[in-house]
This record gives sequence, C-alpha cells and structure tokens, in this order.
Amino acid sequence: MEGEKLQLLKSIFGKFHHSNDEHLFYCPKCKHHKRKLSVNLDKDAFKCWICDYHGRSLRRLVRKYSDFRTLQQWDKLNGREDVTKFDDIFSEYEEVEEIQRIDLPEEFLSLTSQSQSLSMIPAINYLKNRGITKKDIIYWKIGFCMRGEYNNRIIIPSFDEDGYVNYFVARTFNGAWKKYLNPPASKDIIFNELYLDFDKDLVIVEGIFDAIVAGPNSVPILGSTLRENSKLFQQIVKNDTPVYIGLDVDAEKKSKKIIKDLLNYGIEIYKIDTSGFDDIGSMTKDEFIKRKNEAALYDSNDYLLYEALGEIK
Repeated sequence: MEGEKLQLLKSIFGKFHHSNDEHLFYCPKCKHHKRKLSVNLDKDAFKCWICDYHGRSLRRLVRKYSDFRTLQQWDKLNGREDVTKFDDIFSEYEEVEEIQRIDLPEEFLSLTSQSQSLSMIPAINYLKNRGITKKDIIYWKIGFCMRGEYNNRIIIPSFDEDGYVNYFVARTFNGAWKKYLNPPASKDIIFNELYLDFDKDLVIVEGIFDAIVAGPNSVPILGSTLRENSKLFQQIVKNDTPVYIGLDVDAEKKSKKIIKDLLNYGIEIYKIDTSGFDDIGSMTKDEFIKRKNEAALYDSNDYLLYEALGEIK
C-alpha cells in the first residue's frame, strides 16, 4: 500500500529521495530547485523546509495539485468514501435551494470613509473600545444607523460568493436592552463567503466580534450549531478544509458535537483553548494568534477522543 501511495505521489510531484521515515519531493508551492518537501506517510503529514508549507493531511496536498481521477485513486488507497457521494449523504436534508439576498437598512451609513462626521463618533468610540481598528472596519465593511429600526446600532454585513448581502449583524453601541437586533432572515448562510478561501485553514467562531479578532478566513456561526445539512458544513466537507474550532467557553458541548461530526468526514480539525476568556472577541489579536498556534489537533484515530465524544448524541 505504501508503495502504491508513493507511486501516486511521484506521478504528481516527480521523483523523490528517501530520508529515514520521510520522502523528499519537489515543493509545488515554492518550486525550490531541491527536493525539500518532506512527506511522512505514517503521520499523514507534509512540510516544506524552505517555504514552511505544511499540513496534517496528504489528501489535501493531492487534491490541490492533481486531477479528480488521481484524488479518487488516493481515496481508494486510503479506504475513504468518494467525496462525490457526499451529495447523496446530504440528499435527505436537501430542499430546493433558495439564494438569500437582503437589503441593508435604508438608514445604513458606512464607517469606511476617510472623513468622519460628528454622528460617527459614538459608533467609532464603541469599536475602538473593543479593540477594532480602522483596518478592521474597512475589511468587514462596518457601518451604523442613527435612526430607524436599527437606531444606534453597529451594522456588519455579510456577502455571499457573488457579492450580494445575505445577512447582517446589528449590535447596539449605546447600551440598549436588546444587544442584537438581526434581520428576519435565515442564519443558514456562510457569513462573508465572498472573502473565504476553503483551500486554507478556516476558523469557526460563535459571533461576528470573535471573527474580527480571529481575522481573515474566519466565519461566525451566529450562535447556531453547525449541522451536517448546513451550507457551511457541506462546503467544508466538499473542499476538505482544515478547521480550527474556537467557540465560547460555555459552548463545550456544541464544540464536541461539531468536532465529532467533522471527524466523521475525515476533516483535519484543531480546537483552540478559549479558557480564561468569555470568548475570542474578548482576547487581543496577539493572544488569539498564540492560542491558535497552540491549538490541539483532534485525530479520528484517537480512541480516547471518541470515548470523550461518545456522550454527544
């Protein structure tokens, strides 16, 4: 079996050298002239010693740099279900899909302009007190309302893959009793799908302010769970996207359920330690980066892990 896997990798990356338990190939990312991409079949891992391109899933490497037929061969060698069959797995949940597009509030004013009016100051000050920078405001297209249904609320829009608004979060900045007043629309969307790259590590968090701290390629599930029939779950599985889970401290049961479900589909998954904080949104960005770098890899082959998750129905 190992020999067949090596021959398949050779067909993608060219000849290789042996080095102890590892095999050295040419790196397809940095294209260094020497064989510096180290592949370990036993650990199902790879790392380039030049550009630090690395991962815990050789399948991700095969999928990215080969064709579909080669990926099918790799899956067969690893006893994995064909990804194309996932549509059948989810078919019992699927209905006719409607594309959700909504309008921002009529009173929406952008905070991304260079000039600041007096009306912006309370909203700007609220964001500053939360550690949100001008760069964040521009990236997340943050605005606010000073009248209407969403009066005195920060508005953070979400854009679908075609650039249309499919949801928004409205958070009070003046202490109103109802912190969030969101639109009457489904939360089964991929928040800011326009800016997500499912070929890179994806960070899943609870709320939008957690996502702002986590930075690009993070997605909030807006207080919901991540069901197998949800748009986000299916995109993760279809793209074999590595996932970092960083939910609130009091959402441990939800985290375990999401981890267990994703492991069932062979997803590479890490859990970020959020202890000591209410949520990621209350961390500094440096603290988040530190904790992400220290995140624990959850392995579907770990018997003790499955024991721990077994109580989750």
